[in-house]
Amino acid sequence: MLSIGDVAHRTGLAVSAIRYYEDMGLVFPERNAGGQRRYQRSDIRRLSFVMISQKLGFSIAQVRDMLGQLPDNRTPTKADWARLSQGARAALNQRIDQLTALRDALDGCIGCGCLSLDSCALYNPADVAQNAGTGPRYLLGDRPTLAT
Repeated sequence: MLSIGDVAHRTGLAVSAIRYYEDMGLVFPERNAGGQRRYQRSDIRRLSFVMISQKLGFSIAQVRDMLGQLPDNRTPTKADWARLSQGARAALNQRIDQLTALRDALDGCIGCGCLSLDSCALYNPADVAQNAGTGPRYLLGDRPTLAT
């Protein structure tokens, strides 16, 4: 069993971040007789997974759902992690497709200064894009059909 300081040192996380992840239901330390948190070595892998997942754009709720697929009563095996990664594969592929579309659409915009409304992928005459809902619509692959 490891102290919270040991886990912080091994993961590079701040102690406050580890406590936050505990509050979010991502790790479940035990308490010793003095009330101090004690972590299993497998919690280092769980916390590392949290850090990587967040860098890939997954929310805490999504990470909690993914980690909920791992066993609580034993250290996850390679097969457990493989099953978990298969579930995340579809979400990652979707994110890759969205980022590729964003990159390709922005290639023609960033720094071009052309101001050509005939070829601009972002042009929205009379704000008709509002009919498709709020938020960015053009660059996320769900460009609405606009009647001009």
